[in-house]
Amino acid sequence: MMKKLEYTVRFITPAFLGNAEQAGQWRTPPFKALLRQWWRVAYAADHNFDVDIADMRQEEGLLFGHAWLESDHDDKGNKVAARKSQVRMRLDRWGIGKLIRWQGLPSVLRPEVHQAVGSDLYLGYGPLTLPRGERQPKLKAKAAIQAGESARISLAVPDDNESRIGRALWLMHHYGTLGGRSRNGWGSLSLEPENEESKKALEGHSAPLQKWTMCLNTDWPCAIGQDERALIWQTQMSNDWKDLMKKLAEIKIGLRTQFRFPNDRPPHRAPLSRHWLSYPITRHQTSAWDGSARLPNALRFKARPTVDGKVIGVVVHVPHLPPAAFQPDRRTIENVWQRVHAFLDDPGQQLTRIPE
Repeated sequence: MMKKLEYTVRFITPAFLGNAEQAGQWRTPPFKALLRQWWRVAYAADHNFDVDIADMRQEEGLLFGHAWLESDHDDKGNKVAARKSQVRMRLDRWGIGKLIRWQGLPSVLRPEVHQAVGSDLYLGYGPLTLPRGERQPKLKAKAAIQAGESARISLAVPDDNESRIGRALWLMHHYGTLGGRSRNGWGSLSLEPENEESKKALEGHSAPLQKWTMCLNTDWPCAIGQDERALIWQTQMSNDWKDLMKKLAEIKIGLRTQFRFPNDRPPHRAPLSRHWLSYPITRHQTSAWDGSARLPNALRFKARPTVDGKVIGVVVHVPHLPPAAFQPDRRTIENVWQRVHAFLDDPGQQLTRIPE
C-alpha cells in the first residue's frame, strides 16, 4: 500500500536551480535528491549511527531506485540490473523561476582585503557574478526562483517506509536548502502540509544528534553534531531575507577570517587550518591536494520563516571527516571546529543555541 503526502513547498530565499538551458526551473529531481540525503541521516539515526554502508545502499536503492546494485534480485531470484523508485514525486508546475533581474544586497566588510563586497556576491559567487566594469552582481543563469515562490509537491511512499520518509521530510523542512550555494542559505525552503495525513508525517520527530567528535568517525554526513547541547544556532529575527543574508555573510566572514593565512606565497605546501573549513579558497591553494579537490563546508546556513512574516537564520553543524584522499589530520580538524563552535557561542555574534 502507498501513502500519499502533499505539501506546499515555498522558498524563503532565492534558489539557484538549473535546467538543461541553465535557467532556474521548478523540477522534481533536486527535491528527490534532497529527500535522499536526509533519508540517509534518518536511516543512520534509526541504526544508532552504527551503519553498514552496503546495507544502507541496498535499502536506499530498493526504495529510491537504482542502476548499480549488484545484489538486487526479483521474486524468481534473477539478477535485476535496475529498479524504478518506489517513492513517486510530482510538482504541480515545472515553470521557470520568476527572478530575472538581480538587485544587489547590502555590502559587508572583508577585513582580509580591506574592502566591502556585496553580501549576496560573497555568499552566492558562482550563480551570481560581477561582470568586469559592473558595480552590481548579476545572475549567471537566465533566471532563478524568487523568494516567496511556491508549488505543490505530492509524494507517494510505501506504507512501511512512511516513518523514515516522514523524518526525512521533517529534516528537509527544518534544515533543507536547494541549488547553487545552498549551504550558504540560498534556496532555503519550507514544507506546509496540505492535509492532516501530511501534517502527521512531520510530527513527533527531533534532530538526530550525535557527539560531534564521534561524527568524525565517518566520511559522510550521518548526524547533526552536539557537545553538551545541539550544535544548532539561531540568529535574531530579521525583517526580510535580504537583511538576514547580510547577517549570515557577516557570520561566515568572521568564522573564516579568525584563521589567518601566513605571509608566504601560495600554493601552501601543507593544508592550513582554514583549508579544513572548506576548499578551494581563492588565491590560497595548497599543493598538498589535487587541483580539482573540493571540500564542502560541514556548517550549513538556513533561513526559516516566522509566524509574523519575518525570518530567522539557523546555523547547523553536520560534521564528518573529509575523504581519505585529503589525508585528514583529525587533531587539526577537531581544533578547527572547536574554534568555530566557540566563535558561534560568543555573545558578540548574538546567536542562540536551540534544542531541536
